[in-house]
Amino acid sequence: MIWGALALAIGVPLTIAATSPLLQWREPVYIIAGFAGVAGMALILLQPLLVGGYLPGLPSKRGRGLHRWTGAALVVAVLIHVAGLWITSPPDVVDALLFVSATTFSVWGVVAMWAIFATALLAILRSRRRMGLRIWRLGHSALALVIVTGTVLHALLIQGAMGQVSKIVLAGLVLAATLKVLVDLRAWVLLRRRRE
Repeated sequence: MIWGALALAIGVPLTIAATSPLLQWREPVYIIAGFAGVAGMALILLQPLLVGGYLPGLPSKRGRGLHRWTGAALVVAVLIHVAGLWITSPPDVVDALLFVSATTFSVWGVVAMWAIFATALLAILRSRRRMGLRIWRLGHSALALVIVTGTVLHALLIQGAMGQVSKIVLAGLVLAATLKVLVDLRAWVLLRRRRE
């Protein structure tokens, strides 16, 4: 049932986006960029489920390994999303990157993007043993919250192809899964201990 619910949570927004009348007159590059954004949000939903060991048949150790690969796929999805939008409208992307865009959703998207890149850098530093587990875990958890918050706000503020209801449901699932794994893994306990 969990796998079925996950397939619906990801498949329904993708199907709605694929059949949206908003895409009828768009260029293929724009459509690919948009789908990369939807895929990125689906990958963000997978991340806490994998690291928390919530998916049946995937023990925690294997889930963490897939979490790393899914994180790499998320970076690629974001790069495709931004590159596609750059090709179709460079001035809009420049305005967004400089935080001077007239659209609020752009600001949240850029914040989430930089947090995703920072998380990837943090993962690379951790794998090279240059960072202690405590610092890495706190940094990773804080960045995860920024990514989720920025992505959810970015998606909810856009009037796009994903559909309002499916977008709200997917955003709610992303938030719920992220908060659950942070509570279950007690990522913030380390911070409290350090303050004491």
